[in-house]
Amino acid sequence: MPSKKTLRVVLLAYDDMNLLDLCGPLQALATASKRHSGRGPALYETIVASADGGMITTSAGLPVMTVAIATLDGLAIDTLIAPGGCKGQVYYAPPALVSWIAHQAPLVRRLCSVCTGAFLLAAAGQLEGKRVATHWEWMDRLRDLHPGMDIDADKIFIKDGSVWTSAGVSAGIDLTLALIEEDYGHHVAIETARQLVMFIKRTGGQSQFSVPLAAQTSDGGRFDDLHAWVAANLHENLSVDRLAEQAGMTPRTFARSYASQQGRTPAKMVEAMRLEAACRALEKTALPLKAIAANTGYVEEQNLRRVFQRQLGVSPGQYRSRFSGHGTTAAF
Repeated sequence: MPSKKTLRVVLLAYDDMNLLDLCGPLQALATASKRHSGRGPALYETIVASADGGMITTSAGLPVMTVAIATLDGLAIDTLIAPGGCKGQVYYAPPALVSWIAHQAPLVRRLCSVCTGAFLLAAAGQLEGKRVATHWEWMDRLRDLHPGMDIDADKIFIKDGSVWTSAGVSAGIDLTLALIEEDYGHHVAIETARQLVMFIKRTGGQSQFSVPLAAQTSDGGRFDDLHAWVAANLHENLSVDRLAEQAGMTPRTFARSYASQQGRTPAKMVEAMRLEAACRALEKTALPLKAIAANTGYVEEQNLRRVFQRQLGVSPGQYRSRFSGHGTTAAF
């Protein structure tokens, strides 16, 4: 049942955190409240808190004023959100925040993390035995430090009981829209999403954004030439045999090596690259759907429609109307 009262959300902050991990959820909550203003109590009261209060400096260099966590003792907190981000390649969980999260966890209704904020929740002992999402590039390091959790490399966000975790950076907004929907219903959430020019739900995984994400991992660029060739030949029959031939390997060795180094199968890579190419064509050109389907390897327009509904939850026409200045050239 959607809430009818003001909910207090505390967003944690610390030096070198990701700015968007904080301001993304904060803006979504503020937008929901603003869209609802004049129609009853404020939807959310938001507080940005750090270990000692005062000014913290984000990794983007922007200073943010915060209150000290000690001033929140005894205050009823509905939702606690831990951001991600750090300096360097080793995550440092501030001990004061870790202790405070451990103390607050049984008292709050929801405990959330954005991106590598999962390290903070894990250090506070809150992710043991949980299904967890985090930034794709950090999942192995999180698993090494805290093996007692089930990390999903592809989910945009995951709800496991009262604990919500999300993937990298912008996924914090997706998570927050889901929180808003749980709190105040679909209508408020979709109003907020429209104002933010966001999908209320991205049904695909984080691997579909910046394709192929797995190709940017530390494999020494072994398959860079192959990826460039695939991007230029999406209209062809890109079977494993054809990809293996292009890579100069036997199909069996290629399939095994690719999956091991890239974290997904060659077929998944091709699917993701075709989807991204179709999205870009819808955003930047006025080509009809039939031409886009042919150019990106879907062959038939109906295949393109099916993939968009399955992966993104919208039709190609709906996607174009939302993200393109060219308008819609075909029926939804």
